[in-house]
Amino acid sequence: MTLPDGITELAPGKIASVVTYLEMTQRPEPRAVPDLPELSVQLQDAPSAEAYLNLYRLVGEEYLWFSRLMMEPSALEAHLASDSVEVWTVQKDGTDLGLLELEWMQDGACELSFLGLSPALTGGGVGRWLMEHALERAFKRPISRFFVHTCTLDSAPALAFYIRSGFVPYRRAVEIADDPRLTGLIPESCAPHVPLVRV
Repeated sequence: MTLPDGITELAPGKIASVVTYLEMTQRPEPRAVPDLPELSVQLQDAPSAEAYLNLYRLVGEEYLWFSRLMMEPSALEAHLASDSVEVWTVQKDGTDLGLLELEWMQDGACELSFLGLSPALTGGGVGRWLMEHALERAFKRPISRFFVHTCTLDSAPALAFYIRSGFVPYRRAVEIADDPRLTGLIPESCAPHVPLVRV
Protein backbone atom coordinates (compact mmCIF):
# COMPACT_ATOMS: atom_id res chain seq x y z
CA MET A 1 0.00 0.00 0.00
CA THR A 2 1.23 3.49 -0.82
CA LEU A 3 0.16 6.30 1.47
CA PRO A 4 -1.30 9.33 -0.31
CA ASP A 5 0.46 12.68 -0.18
CA GLY A 6 -0.56 14.81 2.74
CA ILE A 7 -1.50 13.91 6.29
CA THR A 8 -2.85 10.44 7.07
CA GLU A 9 -4.73 10.28 10.34
CA LEU A 10 -3.86 7.47 12.75
CA ALA A 11 -6.45 5.58 14.72
CA PRO A 12 -6.29 6.08 18.50
CA GLY A 13 -3.86 3.66 20.10
CA LYS A 14 -1.55 3.59 17.08
CA ILE A 15 1.95 4.99 16.66
CA ALA A 16 3.80 5.72 13.42
CA SER A 17 7.42 6.24 12.53
CA VAL A 18 9.45 6.88 9.41
CA VAL A 19 11.89 4.01 8.89
CA THR A 20 15.16 4.56 7.03
CA TYR A 21 16.99 1.53 5.62
CA LEU A 22 20.77 1.77 5.22
CA GLU A 23 23.50 -0.50 3.88
CA MET A 24 27.17 -0.81 2.99
CA THR A 25 28.82 -3.29 0.64
CA GLN A 26 32.37 -3.15 1.94
CA ARG A 27 34.11 -2.54 5.23
CA PRO A 28 34.89 1.16 5.68
CA GLU A 29 38.26 2.27 6.91
CA PRO A 30 38.44 1.73 10.68
CA ARG A 31 37.83 4.85 12.72
CA ALA A 32 39.70 5.92 15.81
CA VAL A 33 37.95 4.83 18.99
CA PRO A 34 38.51 5.89 22.58
CA ASP A 35 40.43 3.71 24.98
CA LEU A 36 37.78 2.25 27.28
CA PRO A 37 39.56 -0.11 29.68
CA GLU A 38 36.57 -0.13 32.03
CA LEU A 39 34.38 -1.70 29.32
CA SER A 40 34.42 -5.06 27.59
CA VAL A 41 32.32 -6.61 24.85
CA GLN A 42 31.32 -10.19 25.54
CA LEU A 43 29.81 -12.81 23.24
CA GLN A 44 26.71 -14.38 24.82
CA ASP A 45 26.27 -18.00 23.79
CA ALA A 46 22.52 -18.65 23.35
CA PRO A 47 21.36 -16.26 26.09
CA SER A 48 18.04 -16.96 27.79
CA ALA A 49 15.03 -14.94 26.68
CA GLU A 50 14.84 -13.42 30.15
CA ALA A 51 18.43 -12.19 30.20
CA TYR A 52 18.22 -10.90 26.65
CA LEU A 53 14.93 -9.07 27.21
CA ASN A 54 16.17 -7.45 30.42
CA LEU A 55 18.99 -5.84 28.44
CA TYR A 56 16.73 -5.14 25.44
CA ARG A 57 14.41 -3.21 27.73
CA LEU A 58 17.28 -1.37 29.39
CA VAL A 59 18.58 0.03 26.12
CA GLY A 60 15.36 0.23 24.11
CA GLU A 61 12.31 0.95 26.24
CA GLU A 62 12.69 4.72 26.01
CA TYR A 63 12.57 4.38 22.21
CA LEU A 64 9.61 1.96 22.27
CA TRP A 65 11.56 -1.06 21.04
CA PHE A 66 8.90 -3.75 21.01
CA SER A 67 9.57 -6.31 18.27
CA ARG A 68 11.45 -8.79 20.48
CA LEU A 69 8.89 -8.33 23.27
CA MET A 70 6.21 -9.73 20.95
CA MET A 71 8.04 -13.02 20.39
CA GLU A 72 7.18 -16.13 22.35
CA PRO A 73 10.10 -16.91 24.74
CA SER A 74 10.73 -20.28 23.07
CA ALA A 75 10.86 -18.68 19.61
CA LEU A 76 13.17 -15.94 20.87
CA GLU A 77 15.52 -18.44 22.50
CA ALA A 78 15.61 -20.50 19.30
CA HIS A 79 16.50 -17.36 17.36
CA LEU A 80 19.23 -16.39 19.81
CA ALA A 81 20.69 -19.92 19.71
CA SER A 82 20.88 -19.95 15.91
CA ASP A 83 24.32 -20.30 14.32
CA SER A 84 23.44 -17.29 12.16
CA VAL A 85 22.96 -14.96 15.14
CA GLU A 86 25.52 -13.37 17.46
CA VAL A 87 24.56 -11.48 20.59
CA TRP A 88 27.21 -9.36 22.29
CA THR A 89 26.88 -7.33 25.46
CA VAL A 90 28.86 -4.35 26.65
CA GLN A 91 29.85 -4.93 30.25
CA LYS A 92 31.06 -2.60 32.97
CA ASP A 93 31.98 -4.08 36.34
CA GLY A 94 30.31 -7.32 35.26
CA THR A 95 26.98 -5.65 34.44
CA ASP A 96 25.46 -5.71 30.94
CA LEU A 97 24.84 -2.13 29.78
CA GLY A 98 24.89 -2.40 25.99
CA LEU A 99 23.52 -4.72 23.31
CA LEU A 100 24.76 -5.73 19.86
CA GLU A 101 22.90 -8.30 17.77
CA LEU A 102 24.02 -9.46 14.32
CA GLU A 103 22.29 -11.89 11.98
CA TRP A 104 23.77 -13.44 8.85
CA MET A 105 21.15 -14.09 6.16
CA GLN A 106 20.94 -16.93 3.64
CA ASP A 107 21.24 -14.43 0.79
CA GLY A 108 24.76 -13.50 1.92
CA ALA A 109 23.85 -10.29 3.74
CA CYS A 110 24.34 -9.49 7.41
CA GLU A 111 21.88 -7.43 9.44
CA LEU A 112 22.79 -5.17 12.31
CA SER A 113 19.62 -6.14 14.15
CA PHE A 114 20.17 -4.10 17.30
CA LEU A 115 22.83 -1.78 18.66
CA GLY A 116 21.98 0.08 21.82
CA LEU A 117 23.49 1.45 25.00
CA SER A 118 22.00 2.20 28.38
CA PRO A 119 21.90 5.90 29.30
CA ALA A 120 24.91 5.30 31.56
CA LEU A 121 27.09 4.63 28.48
CA THR A 122 25.86 7.20 25.97
CA GLY A 123 28.40 9.77 24.89
CA GLY A 124 32.15 9.54 25.09
CA GLY A 125 32.52 7.50 21.93
CA VAL A 126 31.15 4.22 23.29
CA GLY A 127 28.74 3.89 20.37
CA ARG A 128 31.55 4.34 17.85
CA TRP A 129 33.65 1.80 19.77
CA LEU A 130 30.81 -0.73 19.66
CA MET A 131 30.10 -0.05 15.98
CA GLU A 132 33.72 -0.78 15.10
CA HIS A 133 33.31 -4.13 16.82
CA ALA A 134 30.11 -4.75 14.85
CA LEU A 135 31.85 -3.95 11.56
CA GLU A 136 34.76 -6.22 12.39
CA ARG A 137 32.42 -9.12 13.20
CA ALA A 138 30.11 -8.60 10.22
CA PHE A 139 32.90 -8.52 7.65
CA LYS A 140 34.80 -11.39 9.24
CA ARG A 141 32.57 -13.60 7.09
CA PRO A 142 32.23 -13.15 3.30
CA ILE A 143 29.08 -11.00 3.02
CA SER A 144 27.48 -9.16 0.12
CA ARG A 145 26.27 -6.27 2.27
CA PHE A 146 25.79 -5.11 5.85
CA PHE A 147 22.45 -3.45 6.52
CA VAL A 148 20.47 -1.78 9.29
CA HIS A 149 17.31 0.21 9.73
CA THR A 150 16.43 2.98 12.14
CA CYS A 151 13.32 5.04 12.68
CA THR A 152 12.13 8.37 14.00
CA LEU A 153 11.30 6.80 17.37
CA ASP A 154 15.02 6.10 17.92
CA SER A 155 17.40 8.56 19.55
CA ALA A 156 17.75 11.78 17.58
CA PRO A 157 21.44 11.21 16.61
CA ALA A 158 20.92 7.59 15.47
CA LEU A 159 20.48 8.17 11.74
CA ALA A 160 23.47 10.52 11.50
CA PHE A 161 25.52 8.04 13.54
CA TYR A 162 24.84 5.23 11.06
CA ILE A 163 25.73 7.46 8.12
CA ARG A 164 28.98 8.54 9.79
CA SER A 165 29.72 4.85 10.35
CA GLY A 166 29.61 4.23 6.59
CA PHE A 167 26.02 3.17 5.97
CA VAL A 168 24.19 4.67 2.99
CA PRO A 169 20.39 5.19 3.03
CA TYR A 170 18.58 3.33 0.25
CA ARG A 171 14.89 3.11 1.19
CA ARG A 172 12.30 4.72 3.44
CA ALA A 173 8.98 3.45 4.78
CA VAL A 174 6.29 4.34 7.29
CA GLU A 175 5.64 1.83 10.08
CA ILE A 176 2.29 1.87 11.89
CA ALA A 177 1.78 -0.31 14.96
CA ASP A 178 -0.18 -0.62 18.17
CA ASP A 179 1.36 1.59 20.84
CA PRO A 180 3.21 -0.97 23.02
CA ARG A 181 2.48 1.13 26.10
CA LEU A 182 -1.23 0.48 25.57
CA THR A 183 -0.82 -3.24 24.92
CA GLY A 184 1.10 -3.74 28.18
CA LEU A 185 4.47 -4.56 26.57
CA ILE A 186 6.11 -1.35 27.81
CA PRO A 187 5.27 0.83 30.83
CA GLU A 188 3.14 3.85 30.04
CA SER A 189 5.75 6.13 31.61
CA CYS A 190 8.27 5.34 28.86
CA ALA A 191 9.05 7.50 25.83
CA PRO A 192 7.49 10.77 26.99
CA HIS A 193 8.68 12.31 23.72
CA VAL A 194 5.98 10.25 21.98
CA PRO A 195 2.60 11.46 23.32
CA LEU A 196 0.31 8.71 24.49
CA VAL A 197 -3.05 8.85 22.66
CA ARG A 198 -5.49 6.47 24.27
CA VAL A 199 -8.12 4.44 22.46
